[in-house]
Amino acid sequence: MKISKRKMAALAVLSMGLPMMTTTVLAKTVHVTFTAKETMTEIDNKGTQYPSWTFDGGVPGKVVRVTQGDVVDFELINPKENKNSHSIDFHAAEVDVLDEFAPVKPGNTKHFKFVAKRAGTYMYHCGAPTMAQHIARGMYGLILVDPKEGYSKAFPKPDREYVLVQGQYFPNAEDKDAMIENRGWAGALINGKMFNYDPVHDPDATKVLQAKPGERVRIYFVNANINMPVAFHPIAGIWDRVYINGNPKNVLYDVQTYNVAVAEADAFDIVSPADRATNNAIVDHTMSAALRGAITVLMNKPDADPNAGKGDNILVR
Repeated sequence: MKISKRKMAALAVLSMGLPMMTTTVLAKTVHVTFTAKETMTEIDNKGTQYPSWTFDGGVPGKVVRVTQGDVVDFELINPKENKNSHSIDFHAAEVDVLDEFAPVKPGNTKHFKFVAKRAGTYMYHCGAPTMAQHIARGMYGLILVDPKEGYSKAFPKPDREYVLVQGQYFPNAEDKDAMIENRGWAGALINGKMFNYDPVHDPDATKVLQAKPGERVRIYFVNANINMPVAFHPIAGIWDRVYINGNPKNVLYDVQTYNVAVAEADAFDIVSPADRATNNAIVDHTMSAALRGAITVLMNKPDADPNAGKGDNILVR
């Protein structure tokens, strides 16, 4: 039996009693289940109700977080009480649009697996017809694929992380043509609500994003608009780094405004001055969107909640 040179070298090391140093990244299987729910949700801080279509009852849906190389074992449940077919389109999946992403009728389920091969930030959404209506009514979210190499000098570990997903509010939820033609939209939603984290412009808002002065805050931003790009800008700040598609290999430095295409998701780092308390207003600098709800306040203060922007708190409900 022939022994390769590589195996011979390994045996030689072992024979000297020296440990062999190897680095192995073990992929895991992550089980994810969504239930399509046709329900009422609040689209502003006053509690105005809207007939939404959702994943698990929330807009946006929950954050799916995996590591590059993991297997996503996914199931979509469409209860028989629903009136419409629904589906899932993971932008991180490389599969068959006619198979895994096919619509699921009420009373049925869809189960499939895919490998999250590429690191980055990706939108997911319902792709059942009419797709524009399913997205506009709330069926969207973020799947975050962390790089298998972990953090590095080029991709530093953030002190806090937040998820922001922007969408358009069409008051007439049944008017599919208006959504496709971009007619009659009346608000910009951030994580499902207009001015969700902006008590400056909306006195009914009760939540903001928090960090301590000098901390690195990483924002995972998804443009879930139907038709409009987003001019993503931090007022009173500069993006320290922009990771296009959230991939550490695609990095820009010192960016004032970055144009995020429809259905694009990116990662943005901002570092506030360390010597004083400050505030940023993170906006879509397209004024028709900003002044209809696309403004988020980030407060950088010494007494910031130590749990804000960490663990399960990266999507502020």
